[in-house]
Amino acid sequence: MNPRLRVDPVACDGAGLCAELLPELVSLDDWGYPMVVDGEVPAHLVRPVRRAVSACPRLALVLRDAESALGTPREAGRRHPVER
Repeated sequence: MNPRLRVDPVACDGAGLCAELLPELVSLDDWGYPMVVDGEVPAHLVRPVRRAVSACPRLALVLRDAESALGTPREAGRRHPVER
């Protein structure tokens, strides 16, 4: 499986560099914050995505394995200990 690109909305300051570097995967909303295409990063874009992740001034872009980004099936069904 190919990795997935995520944005940490708390860390992001809306600089827009990610949209400039990855117009195929990132667009900006009305306030200049990134909206990432949901889904796996195509194999031919993995290298440019890694560059964009490294270039993010706020380290808000994250590239994760598809499994760790979605959680394992066991974790997906797990509830918080306080929830009953």
